Amino acid sequence: MQHFAFIQNIQDWSDQYPWLEMLTSLSILILLAVLANFIAKQVVVQGIRKLVSKMKSANSSIFAEHNVIRRISNIVPAIVIMNGIVTVPHLSEKIVTFVQMGAQAFIFLTLALAISEFLSIFNLIYQRNPKSRNKPIKGYLQLVKLIIFIVCGLMILGTFLKKDVFTLLAGFGAMAAVLMLVFQNTILSLVASVQISSYDMVRIGDWIEMPSLNADGDVIDMSLHTITVQNFDKTVTTIPTNKLVTDTFKNWRGMQEAGARRIKRSIQIDQSSVHFMSAEEQDKLKDFILLDQYLNTKAEELEQFNLQLSHHSQYNQRRLTNLGTFRAYIEFYLQQHPGISKNHSLMVRQLQPTSEGLPLEIYAFTNTTVWKDYEAIQSDIFDHLIAIIPEFGLKVYQAPSGADFKQFSAVSATLAKSNHPSI
Repeated sequence: MQHFAFIQNIQDWSDQYPWLEMLTSLSILILLAVLANFIAKQVVVQGIRKLVSKMKSANSSIFAEHNVIRRISNIVPAIVIMNGIVTVPHLSEKIVTFVQMGAQAFIFLTLALAISEFLSIFNLIYQRNPKSRNKPIKGYLQLVKLIIFIVCGLMILGTFLKKDVFTLLAGFGAMAAVLMLVFQNTILSLVASVQISSYDMVRIGDWIEMPSLNADGDVIDMSLHTITVQNFDKTVTTIPTNKLVTDTFKNWRGMQEAGARRIKRSIQIDQSSVHFMSAEEQDKLKDFILLDQYLNTKAEELEQFNLQLSHHSQYNQRRLTNLGTFRAYIEFYLQQHPGISKNHSLMVRQLQPTSEGLPLEIYAFTNTTVWKDYEAIQSDIFDHLIAIIPEFGLKVYQAPSGADFKQFSAVSATLAKSNHPSI
């Protein structure tokens, strides 16, 4: 009896201080929310993670790296607060309603983030499928994410305005056409910015090339509406953001990250200088260290092949050509060159002959992306090849110039005088 009297005295005393009773109830509610959050994350979430980690699945590591379950567990304390705030005494109805709406909005946002995280996991699992290279679904999932967040935003807005989602959509419908007309460029730029960011198309510092807008340089600024490019001639080109999505441009970032830059240039060979090599010419070229082994190996190969055709005409037999030997020399030379990358493609090939000669193309990669060093390596290679090409009995094709025509006229005049002394 005395015990109940003590409790009654405490209650009578607390009735004299309503704010104290309110703070006590709020403290108990917050403590319960913290306890519920602890149980949800430290017991339930950790238990599910351990269970997933024990599963022998190739995708278990992906689930362990992402926080879908942890995000969903954030709903638990929000539910405790939303339902428990009504039990706190001496709180005004507006505050209770506002707290409930805030907790409900937090639940909507948490669910949207959890679904988005789950879609990202689904995309990572799908990318492990070999078919994903031909049929990517990332774009479709991003569209689903966008719709989810739009719906989430409308539900949050409807919660605070105490209106249904469909009512909000009907109200915004009439205004949408006007807004899209007035803010057309802004909307296009916003969508383009999201796409550029999602696909990592351009970063500040990237070297991009966009001939349609005379842009060829480094990206120095990215804003909602424009991308600023400083060209190599120090001029500045401003590109509308949506142009990077609708138009074609080249980004050289891959070359810079690879640490190698491609050489793709041809030497035009005069086709009239191509011929079979004599024994004397082969002996002369054996003095080249790079060709000694090649010529010996090639001679043995051709000898074996020609023995099988000994009963045929000599015109059917294979013989060494100066062009083929020069092509082999270029390849050996590039393999020994310190400026050429040994980890990338390297080949020397013939292209389709034209009226300007036979193109002999070099396809290789330098081991540096520094522009000045790249040009120096490329020039050094072609300086050497143009200088050594006469040693193979070849000539570089060059269209006749004014001096050539003048020399031809002088020779023609001399021959004419020798044939007709009276002239």
